Amino acid sequence: MTAGYNVACIGEISLSCVCPREIHMPETRQLKGNHRHVRAYVGLGSNTGDRVGYVQQAMQFLKDCHRLKVIECSSLYETEPTDPKQMEWFVNAVAAVDTDLSPEELLDLCKDVERRLNELHGPSSVAPKKRHDGRLSRIIDIDILFFGDHVFSSPELSLPHPRLAQRAYALVPMLEIAPDFLHPSLNRTVTQMHEALPNPELVYLYGTRGISA
Repeated sequence: MTAGYNVACIGEISLSCVCPREIHMPETRQLKGNHRHVRAYVGLGSNTGDRVGYVQQAMQFLKDCHRLKVIECSSLYETEPTDPKQMEWFVNAVAAVDTDLSPEELLDLCKDVERRLNELHGPSSVAPKKRHDGRLSRIIDIDILFFGDHVFSSPELSLPHPRLAQRAYALVPMLEIAPDFLHPSLNRTVTQMHEALPNPELVYLYGTRGISA
């Protein structure tokens, strides 16, 4: 379920909360890259504290990488958690990026951003923080959803994201910016995958949850 008003676009919200310190890939890392730019789609989510602010900061850190250009970002969405260990609702968004990084290098960058935000706002670990009641909270979670038409699997990374076709919190933001993007393995568009969801979690445009139609 989504509403058609009160759009909160990451690109239009003030980024005054962003730490001025830029994120950089470690200098010792050899970045071989792709030698060509690839359109990738990256999902961002947070379910603790300043959820909107954390997603904004993560987006800004991605923009600060000179090997990556953010082409388009979705609106912000508030999404029902799919894991029973997660109590708080998420704020989610998806960004389309062009990059000449390899899939593994883009994953490293995403993990670097996760570590940076955890260092700034919580435990200095990428792992989710466990609350006193045993529930899990995430300052920021960044996933590569698609990397062009690449199909790839390793212990660290699977492309496309293996649970994408079952997750409304990723498909709904993608519907906004790339509804006709074709899943290279399933041969279905984002729209078709969304329509095929049997029992999707609730997804609201940010700021509209609890507002009666």
